[in-house]
Amino acid sequence: MYYELYVDVFFMVNFTMDAILLILLKKLLACPAGYGRVFAGAATGAAMTCIAIVIFRKTPVLRFVVFHGVINVVMMKAGLGIKWGRELFRGWVLLYIESFLLGGVFQFVQQYIRRGSMFFLLAVISYYLVSVIWKIILFFSEKGNRYCEVEVFFGEKNDRLRGLIDTGNTLSDTISNDPVSIIDRASVRRLTEEKKPERFRYISYHSIGKKEGVMPAFRLDKMQIIRDGNKINVEHPLVAVSEEELGSENYQIIINPDILTGGKKNGDKSGSSTSV
Repeated sequence: MYYELYVDVFFMVNFTMDAILLILLKKLLACPAGYGRVFAGAATGAAMTCIAIVIFRKTPVLRFVVFHGVINVVMMKAGLGIKWGRELFRGWVLLYIESFLLGGVFQFVQQYIRRGSMFFLLAVISYYLVSVIWKIILFFSEKGNRYCEVEVFFGEKNDRLRGLIDTGNTLSDTISNDPVSIIDRASVRRLTEEKKPERFRYISYHSIGKKEGVMPAFRLDKMQIIRDGNKINVEHPLVAVSEEELGSENYQIIINPDILTGGKKNGDKSGSSTSV
């Protein structure tokens, strides 16, 4: 018995499924990667799968290791830019959960659409069904709902970041009572290459492990928070520049949850500010 493998068809099928998985993972992890990069990652994964299926056709054990330990990792790095370490492992686990879920939904839908030529329609229907299922899961998972994509604008520059909505961030400016979000230094450097903030404020804070500290703060031109497919625009938000790395989960900005409601902190004196 032998099988004929049509590489072009095999590539397109793998590319489609890989793209769906990466798009779902992008939303789940709130990765700031653009869709061009996502599709490039899917194409990389599909191409590597085609090559591996030919090279390792007689060594199933090695093929298994390459498929699950190399190709998927390269695909996530290329398509989403996930950092090595804990976040990459988390993405790898979620990718397989997505794969099992997508496979189950695909088989369920296939009962009602039996023609092989309808593969891409099946894939699209399965994508939307899995998206709905993920939203239901995230609805019951408070932590999953804490992550979002954030696009920040300053002067002629803009950058897309991964954000964490932290209910523990109660920092506010006592002059304006505006809620203050916290952004990492590397992102600020990229944003302020061509234009420097005209005015900094210094906001005092206290946190676990540090009794008291001071962070410089300035106003962005605009911030756009993308969460569950919805966009929230915030004009001239106040952000403080973090002295240290924000966290080990690959986020670059900590969103004050009061920004989502457009409210101001009334009487909250957890932070104080001095203008310079």
